Amino acid sequence: MNKEVRLRLKRLRTQMERAGIDYYLISSSDFHHSEYVHEYFKARQYFSGFTGSNGTLVVGKNWAGLWTDGRYFVQAHRELEGTGITLYRMQEEGVPDIPQFLQTQMKQGQTLGFDGRTVSCREGRRLEKALEGQGISLMVGQDLAGESWQERPSLPCYPVSLLSTGLSGKGMADKLKEIRKALKAAGAEYLLLSQLDDLMWLLNIRGRDIAYCPVALCHGFVTMTQVYVFLQKEAVTDAFREYAQAEGIIWKDYHEITNFVAHYPYEGSVMLDEKSVSYSLYSLVAQRAACINRNNPTELLKAVKNETELERIRQVYLKDSVQLIRFIYWLKKKIGKEEITEVSAGSYLDRLRSEAEGFLDFSFPTICAYGENAAMMHYQADESRDCKLEAAGMLLVDSGGQYMGGTTDVTRTIVLGAVEKEIKRQFTAVVSGMLRLSHSVFLSGCTGRNLDILARLPLWELGIDYKCGTGHGIGYMLNVHEGPQNIRWRYSQEIKEEALRPGMLLSNEPGVYQEGSHGIRIENIMVVQEDKKTQDGQFLAFETLTYVPIDREAILLEELQPMDRKRLNDYHQEVYQKTAPYLAEEERKWLAEVTAPL
Repeated sequence: MNKEVRLRLKRLRTQMERAGIDYYLISSSDFHHSEYVHEYFKARQYFSGFTGSNGTLVVGKNWAGLWTDGRYFVQAHRELEGTGITLYRMQEEGVPDIPQFLQTQMKQGQTLGFDGRTVSCREGRRLEKALEGQGISLMVGQDLAGESWQERPSLPCYPVSLLSTGLSGKGMADKLKEIRKALKAAGAEYLLLSQLDDLMWLLNIRGRDIAYCPVALCHGFVTMTQVYVFLQKEAVTDAFREYAQAEGIIWKDYHEITNFVAHYPYEGSVMLDEKSVSYSLYSLVAQRAACINRNNPTELLKAVKNETELERIRQVYLKDSVQLIRFIYWLKKKIGKEEITEVSAGSYLDRLRSEAEGFLDFSFPTICAYGENAAMMHYQADESRDCKLEAAGMLLVDSGGQYMGGTTDVTRTIVLGAVEKEIKRQFTAVVSGMLRLSHSVFLSGCTGRNLDILARLPLWELGIDYKCGTGHGIGYMLNVHEGPQNIRWRYSQEIKEEALRPGMLLSNEPGVYQEGSHGIRIENIMVVQEDKKTQDGQFLAFETLTYVPIDREAILLEELQPMDRKRLNDYHQEVYQKTAPYLAEEERKWLAEVTAPL
């Protein structure tokens, strides 16, 4: 593979020379800056060999570098070996970001190229600002990577489906009223919307253009009186045509968006989110109208689930928890007695989940990582790297599903045999942090950054940290990761912190990742709800949605504080009460044993 990557880079450099481009940037994004993308858009993976979901490749005439975040340091180090590509570990001390690097490396008269459709407005403007005044040109209209990519897959296109209000809980007309209210408050007349899950939420439709994410490739343009939707023609069904006519939706071909924004008769400001609108679309709009950079109002509205959504989500998480319990029972009974590998274990869990009522798809590829492989946060086993499971150590399993009525995400680290005491100490700290965050009570107005320390402190006291956030939002029959809510400790000027609100879903997933040794992660999903109200204000708390036992075999009781022990016992009691009625007799007996009070 590494030899093939070198040949691909050679072809790309030939294209660069013909176009007069000195450095060429390839992002991981599609035209909507989605977290997960279709194979058509995986140019960065094609030219680097790095398979992680986040990373940017920069190619020069005699050099290439890849920037990625802490989730992928271990994986990127392995996958880039022998490619000649230098790994840049983002946010590590002494590591420049891409604009800073190019600012110091590029010379007057040189040209930076990239496909402006796959670079966000925010990143494009940062590059523009870093290089201005240095006599450096930007060439953003050519897809050199695509031109050099042999046998590139076709652009995905599947028919869209409609979501009834019995599932969505709110019609499009009511959602539009709230959006237009937000536009008016911001002094904007229009909203340019490219974020796919936001568009699915607004239109009450779903698609299949991206694996694991039920979205359709589209753009939207909202005015105070009209809604334009740009969909591929082949995606538009008769049912959607009728729906569009009834709801007043004006639909146009997906590829008309560029011409539309370039010639629309603007009579006011355009709101857009620089993180999700492409640099190319922004540049066209900015030439003819003032732009207001804000988080899409759809994002916050979508994040706060309504009562219909929450009722269905609770049902879905219970069904999903039952299937994972069945998997853990099977694994515990079979390990050491028959051959099981990472791939076969993951496949068994996938089959169990697919048998659950209302199952539609998986919400991401199941992560089944044994031993040192678990140190890679987003490790993917396949036929080329499929580790046999032994009756020793631990297996980390991160998985989820898309159901009619919800999207799930859950992680458990499962003991398969003997575990070193120091690893148990770390496991116990992860459990403590997860429980403390689960039981936090906080004032309305707090953000996730106010709470992150609760999950991280037990690990920090051991001198250990994990290079990612503690929690992310969860979609409703949409992306498994969504914002604007999150739980992380690091402050960033580029990320607007959003106060936690009742109805928001959040993951709770502290962990340990020690390269060459092991990985630990425990993840539950929670929903924010109102708690007590006093003279000091409205307090909020979390309701846990995930009910799967935590493996007590890796817990050091002497390291577990009395309150944490009580919380774990209480949680396990709830796990048994909620899930036991759905299990077979032998599964119930086993569950009673593993959830018995410590």
